[in-house]
Amino acid sequence: MTATAKKIAKPEPSLDQAYALALSEYARRGGEAALGRAYELGRKAAGEGRSLIEIASIHHQALSSLFTKATGNGRHRKLLNASGGFLAEAISPYEMNHRGFRESVTALQRLNQTLEEEIKRIAHGVHDDAGQLLVAVHLAVADISRSLPKNQRNRLVRIEELLNQVESQLRHYSHELRPTVLDDLGWAPAIRFLAEAVSKRSGLPIHLKVSAEKRLPGEVETALYRVVQEALTNINKHAKATRVSIRVRREGPSLCCSIEDDGAGFDVAAVRSDRQRHGLGLVGMDERLTAVGGSLQIDSSLGQGTALHIRIPVRQVANDGH
Repeated sequence: MTATAKKIAKPEPSLDQAYALALSEYARRGGEAALGRAYELGRKAAGEGRSLIEIASIHHQALSSLFTKATGNGRHRKLLNASGGFLAEAISPYEMNHRGFRESVTALQRLNQTLEEEIKRIAHGVHDDAGQLLVAVHLAVADISRSLPKNQRNRLVRIEELLNQVESQLRHYSHELRPTVLDDLGWAPAIRFLAEAVSKRSGLPIHLKVSAEKRLPGEVETALYRVVQEALTNINKHAKATRVSIRVRREGPSLCCSIEDDGAGFDVAAVRSDRQRHGLGLVGMDERLTAVGGSLQIDSSLGQGTALHIRIPVRQVANDGH
């Protein structure tokens, strides 16, 4: 090989190796530059999806290696003191990420609350305000009918029928937006009402089994109801199922809800990544549940049906049932 041959670049050290080298440097010399290196290694670990347990393991291995090489109690004490500060700096990016996540969840909770309040306002307007206008129209038509000759009154019958249809549709839209039963009686009666309405409208048999019916905090009840509503909408539109089962139960401090169908199923990863279809509402379900500390697991494959598993912590269930 000639003198002009290119030098082979050294491979970049692994995270474990880089951490051990940086910790050793900080233990020997200290300084802000070495602590900055700890922070950068922490950011890199977080970016790679490393857990805090993995970081603790990497730190333990590096410290054990340095302990073996060090001699004397004074050296060991200095090494321990230095390693504590180094580890704290390395995990600080995780603390920042966690703080950012908490702030995002809080913002999401406020957004959902604002959205539900607006939905409630619109539902109230559709049900009450529009309903009052329809009553006024019915009275006006009746007044006109009385002033017409008997042989011409039948011409208003069709108008009365159309007005009744409008009134029925408005009631339906109001319940779809925000059923009053959810606020008045809670999540369990609301889900029963929802399942019955969807089954009646679509002809799809829906079996519901609820073994825990205590009232939950309002935001939890709303989140659970909306996720079940979205799931039934998806099943009705896309699954081509012949039966659906919904089961709600308590498991320790959590409320668990399973929604299963025998429909066409789907590729979960592909649907989640399909932005044009918005993931069949899966993003919205995830966000609803995340805002109340819950989680969603989806089991599905083509031709094998779908099962949604919802888990929500409900430690703050009201003792008086409200």
